[in-house]
Amino acid sequence: MESREYIEIVRKVLDIESGVRERAADEVTDRLSAYSPAQASALATLLSAAAVSEEENSALEAELHAILELMSTGHVRLDHVSQLQEIRIEQLPPELGEYVTDVLEG
Repeated sequence: MESREYIEIVRKVLDIESGVRERAADEVTDRLSAYSPAQASALATLLSAAAVSEEENSALEAELHAILELMSTGHVRLDHVSQLQEIRIEQLPPELGEYVTDVLEG
C-alpha cells in the first residue's frame, strides 16, 4: 500500500469519532492483501491500542475483527496485540469478551 493511503487509514483508526474508527476497521479488513508485513503488524498494534480504550461496542467489534483478519495474514504476532490483555473481559458483553479471548489465543 502506498504511504499516503496507509497514513490515511491510520488517521481514521485513531480518529476521535467512534463511527470513523469503526468504518476504518472495516476498511482494514477490505484491503488485507494491500499491506506489507510491516504495515499489517503496525496496524494491528494500533487497532489493539484503540480497542483497549474503545467505549463503543460496535467500534470495538470492528476493531477486534480487523485484528483477527490481520493476524490471518501471518504478519501479525501475538506480541503485536498484547495490549488487549488490558481489556477487562468481564465488563464486556459476552460476545465481545469471546472475541478478545479468541484474539489473545491466536
